[in-house]
Amino acid sequence: MIMSRLLLKRISRSESSRFLSSLTSFEVKPEQKTQELFDKIIRVDHAGELAADRIYAGQMAILGRTDVGPTIQHMWDEEKAHLAKFNELIPKYKARPSVLLPLWNVAGYALGKINFRFFCAGTALLGKEAAMACTVAVEAVISEHYNDQLRDLMEHADHTKDKELMETIKKFRDDETQHHDTGLANKAEQAPFYQGLTSVIKMGCRFGIYIAERI
Repeated sequence: MIMSRLLLKRISRSESSRFLSSLTSFEVKPEQKTQELFDKIIRVDHAGELAADRIYAGQMAILGRTDVGPTIQHMWDEEKAHLAKFNELIPKYKARPSVLLPLWNVAGYALGKINFRFFCAGTALLGKEAAMACTVAVEAVISEHYNDQLRDLMEHADHTKDKELMETIKKFRDDETQHHDTGLANKAEQAPFYQGLTSVIKMGCRFGIYIAERI
């Protein structure tokens, strides 16, 4: 009887050890978590830069020949460089692009081309101000988003191995901050319905970020 009890205890301990071992085998490894972070960061940033590229394309279609055209072109050129860099990083980090890229493409162009027409009755002066308000709103959200990503990378990434990604995001964050300030310098706050317009655009940007991080 005593031998039977001892045998049962040993079997019970053995089964418990196997169960705990099986649980451990299903734990997500640190390197897997880091890869998932890279995947999310590059996917959402690639989608965001595509949308930004399309926003400035839409603005240039309307305001390219006005006095603010060169300013918009300069910001657009920087967004093109941002997009090209993330196109390069996708295969390097084996990241999955957003499946909604066609949507970001169309939505970005529509935001760039239509928003100031709707709010500004098509006049060049008011169109410029609304376009700059759009820039201020978008770049405020994107700069904040890049800062959040940098904090995550500082905590989870290898500061030597992943230096390129971290430096890329820092530079692009600085570029977006400069675009935001350029918008303010070009009288963005004088756009009709400035507070309402920028609030709606910011809300849309945050929603887009949330979706692109996941899909």
